Amino acid sequence: MSNSATSPVATVPEPASAILSAPLENSFAYTRSLGPVLSQFALGLRDGRIVGSRGSDGQVSVPPVEFDPTTGAATTDIVPVASVGTIESWSWQPEPLPGQPLTVPFAWALIKLDGADTSLLHVVEADSPDDLTSGQRVHAVWRAARVGRIDDITHFEVGDVEGVEAPANTEEHDDGPLLVVATPITTAIEHSATEEESWYLEGLRDGKLFGSRIGTGVDAGRIYFPPRSVSPADGAPAVERVQLADTGIVTTFCIVNVPFQGQRIKPPYVAAYVLLDDTDIPFLHLILDCPADEVRMGMRVEAVWVPEDERELSVGSISHFRPTGEPDAEHDTYRAFL
Repeated sequence: MSNSATSPVATVPEPASAILSAPLENSFAYTRSLGPVLSQFALGLRDGRIVGSRGSDGQVSVPPVEFDPTTGAATTDIVPVASVGTIESWSWQPEPLPGQPLTVPFAWALIKLDGADTSLLHVVEADSPDDLTSGQRVHAVWRAARVGRIDDITHFEVGDVEGVEAPANTEEHDDGPLLVVATPITTAIEHSATEEESWYLEGLRDGKLFGSRIGTGVDAGRIYFPPRSVSPADGAPAVERVQLADTGIVTTFCIVNVPFQGQRIKPPYVAAYVLLDDTDIPFLHLILDCPADEVRMGMRVEAVWVPEDERELSVGSISHFRPTGEPDAEHDTYRAFL
């Protein structure tokens, strides 16, 4: 048992550079084909209907499953179920979060629809948790314009309403056997950079390139750009900030010929790993200002900076790299990166 009065206390020195911090949001649309079974479920929602799948044991699953839970065979029996049902269990959400189905307090609930043997997870709108109980009857509330997603049902409300029907859909769609849906996915965080990242980013804004030199161990003397706090090989710490030239060589590259959403440069163009002079690890950037088919391994290149008043705390402060016109580097210079 250690004595806290005599135990050593680790001290962390104050950083020599100001630590940068900023909100960071990553978002993309996840696109997928629903396949033959879930497409029927989605098309049903679009039409204001709910369907499930009947297995070999006679059990009806909602949403439908693509393969029989008992035999593993592909599902073929799609059956309609009601849009009314019973709350199996529920949990109150007192403070809705961004992106959740409702903007007022609600309940997450497992609802067994009439005609189904499994429960559907959805939300129930109620004034307070005192208004909800397990075993309570609820009915679906539909959107007027539906597209084939689970949120075509906006929520469920308390009450066993006979003959619930969805309003006529005002949206026009191309009918097809399979649906492809795009689901937006977003993650928002507050990112705090390391000390090395902070002076690296400040350097980019000021038109300077900074790397870090590892002091000991396997990577002793190696210079990393972007800088690292420690060696990835053995954890030896970086001991020196090194200002680098904005020139280097192309190690490997690819010619981008395929257009994609959000592309800002017309193909063909080159994305390449550039090894800055005196560094030991290449980094990825664009090679422009020359025909794509003239880019080659060993080509000498230099950074093209954006105008000073447009520079930011990012590698985007370098617009691209371009050929310098100097003789190509010797193969031994870059063969370790091939």
